[in-house]
Amino acid sequence: MKKLLVVLSLFPLFIGCKKVEKKQPKTQVVEVETPKKEVPFVWEGANIYFLLTDRFNNGNPNNDLNFERTEETGVLRGFEGGDIQGITQKIEEGYFTNLGINAIWFTPVVEQIHGATDEGTGKTYGYHGYWAKDWTSVDPNFGTRKDLEELVKTAHSKGIRILLDVVLNHTGPVTEKDPVWPDDWVRTGPKCEFTTYENTTACTLVENLPDILTESDEAVELPDALLAKWKDEGRLSKELDELQLFFERTGYPRAPRYYIIKWLTDYINDLGVDGFRVDTVKHVNENAWADLHKEAEYAFETWKKKHQDKILDDNPFYMVGEVYNYGISGGREFDFGDKKVDFFDYGFKSLINFELKSDADKNYETIFKKYSKLLHTKLKDKSVLNYLTSHDDGSPYDKDRTKPYRAANVLLLTPGTSQVYYGDETSRSLIIEGTEGDATLRSFMNWEDLDSVPEVQKIHKHWQKLGQFRANHPAIGAGKHKRLAKSPYVFSRTYDKGEYRDKVVVGLDLPKGKKSLWVKGFFGNGTKLYDTYSETEVTVANGKVILDNDFDIALLELVE
Repeated sequence: MKKLLVVLSLFPLFIGCKKVEKKQPKTQVVEVETPKKEVPFVWEGANIYFLLTDRFNNGNPNNDLNFERTEETGVLRGFEGGDIQGITQKIEEGYFTNLGINAIWFTPVVEQIHGATDEGTGKTYGYHGYWAKDWTSVDPNFGTRKDLEELVKTAHSKGIRILLDVVLNHTGPVTEKDPVWPDDWVRTGPKCEFTTYENTTACTLVENLPDILTESDEAVELPDALLAKWKDEGRLSKELDELQLFFERTGYPRAPRYYIIKWLTDYINDLGVDGFRVDTVKHVNENAWADLHKEAEYAFETWKKKHQDKILDDNPFYMVGEVYNYGISGGREFDFGDKKVDFFDYGFKSLINFELKSDADKNYETIFKKYSKLLHTKLKDKSVLNYLTSHDDGSPYDKDRTKPYRAANVLLLTPGTSQVYYGDETSRSLIIEGTEGDATLRSFMNWEDLDSVPEVQKIHKHWQKLGQFRANHPAIGAGKHKRLAKSPYVFSRTYDKGEYRDKVVVGLDLPKGKKSLWVKGFFGNGTKLYDTYSETEVTVANGKVILDNDFDIALLELVE
């Protein structure tokens, strides 16, 4: 929203010939906000922030220790204190809004195994959220159900959507405190080989990670350990009654996947979460995802009917899947070696794209043209979620954090949905001494650097400017790309849907000082544009605009 300064002169007031006021003339400056066109939220162009719940912000130190999780762990392999309240605090402070984030995905918050495992890397607890013990409970290390409800409400009040990270593939590992689930629920072998469909889906990902029999339609009883837990917590009859209603309504057999689907979709039905990021997609038979999507959509529509005053828009429930090593060049299909599967046909609007990190050092036009073409042909009406760093990718782009500006430009300006991994915007170190494996990618958010290191503050400002421009313009992620000039490099993006139209121009690798950006054929002469990066208004003349600053980037939008 642009702000205009209106100057009002206040003169003495006369009524007839009688002077009512004898004050001297004075000038008053009034700030008037001009109305800005409503920007629709578009998942295909969303700017999603991904964080580890335990590693982002500690909003409530009183919940840092539960279930006697006191064993010494390997470096960064225990709980560090981050929680749901910590995320909510940062939403309230405007951290995400200022970064141009319009959706947040955080690691699972369901109750984790109580014990620690020993993987040869030191003891490890389920701080990351992927080792479920009870899908119906929020782990007290992360907070409470009430905390989660408050987070969703707070996010929605800021126009931010919430993605829950969900796991259907496996339970948590077996420990002294965490017995294995019954053998009609899980398999404990063989270990996956990843060379065929069968040895990718009907197997355990790693040793001691029991695999849910998601392909089974055989009815099973609930595990005794879970029943006893619910009884101790005083909610056995409530949980059983809800399951009875679910199975009566749906007609599904009481097979393992349907119990878990019921538990996962309860978070939609109760809290109104907007989407799921689905873990380990290729390790589950694909019809299970169609089942999950069907019930998620039903739960979302049910929530909307009950809360019509809280509906953000008419977007349907969103599912993005992690099909490990899927790349956008593969189009809609993932190749298992002996079988190809189109996961987009089983409820997924989008898949995480593992390809951008290897594209990121190509010239901008090569990247942008490729992604725009694929998203508007092979992947039309679907999308991909682009990332450069993540929690379990040991080969991220720019691991040493030497190219933070380049990373921002590539991630936030490439067509598709963007995933900012916590600390991308503050150059949080990905190389932590003493860690083994993925732990090095998962240090606590470096808030101290943001408060005290000028270069980090400068990097953060760059991510903010690009992020806000992206959030304000669906054309960046969801629009069609076209190069306008090769040198200096200038391109346009256009997005049309119904009566809404969005047009922007971006210049990259621009020279310092005075520069000319070619916009002929896209913006006509006399058009007023605003460069949001340098906060400068310009007018198109002779098919170009002139900027004079030391920035090597320009983000041009129409002046409303």
